[in-house]
Amino acid sequence: MFPHACGKALESSSPEYQSIGPWLTEPPNMAKPPPMPPEPQRILGVDPGLQVAGYAVLDSTRDGPKVLDAGVVRSEKDANPDMAQRLKSLFDGIGEVLDEWRPGVMVVEQLYAHYEHPRTAILMAHARGAFFLAGAQRGIPVLSYASTKVKKLITGSGRAGKEQMQHAIARQLGLAKLPEPHDVADALAIALCHYFASRGPVRGSSAATFTGVNRAALFASDPDEFEDAAPA
Repeated sequence: MFPHACGKALESSSPEYQSIGPWLTEPPNMAKPPPMPPEPQRILGVDPGLQVAGYAVLDSTRDGPKVLDAGVVRSEKDANPDMAQRLKSLFDGIGEVLDEWRPGVMVVEQLYAHYEHPRTAILMAHARGAFFLAGAQRGIPVLSYASTKVKKLITGSGRAGKEQMQHAIARQLGLAKLPEPHDVADALAIALCHYFASRGPVRGSSAATFTGVNRAALFASDPDEFEDAAPA
């Protein structure tokens, strides 16, 4: 991995408390502490995937964005091919990240659907739903940016390639090496995109959407006019 990020891979873990009787789900007389409030300046970027999803946590500091953590969440496809269990693994994994870092906002790459590959879009939507639900249950706003908008904000071109993006991310975040794997690099990119967009003329950026759907952009043909018209 790279400096400033531990790069750990999170997988589904056992419950905090296991049942100790037919009627008890946690030890008696042990009240859970109230959840810590979110850090408003902290951004969680997520590159959604059904098998592997990348995540990155950025802090907005006086000196610019700082990487606190980055890594991947896996859905254990080989161990359990059941779709429901795979989605639960993603949900539990991103939940651990949310609970540990308490971001003020979660940013997930917008869904892109190509008419030649509708099944891919449907599977991706399953994964995005797990991440959206994890954020909503914790009261964390969830925004979406299209991949071409991310590229445009970071490199100036909505058609930038992956290597160009990696170099731009490493430069902006002061990393000693290019961020890897691509899942993590993409998660860093979307978090960095929101960092820049939220400091523009309109905080939060009109390019972000709470629903993850932008119909005008979906049917556009010019990625520099509607920056979310092409896949990553």
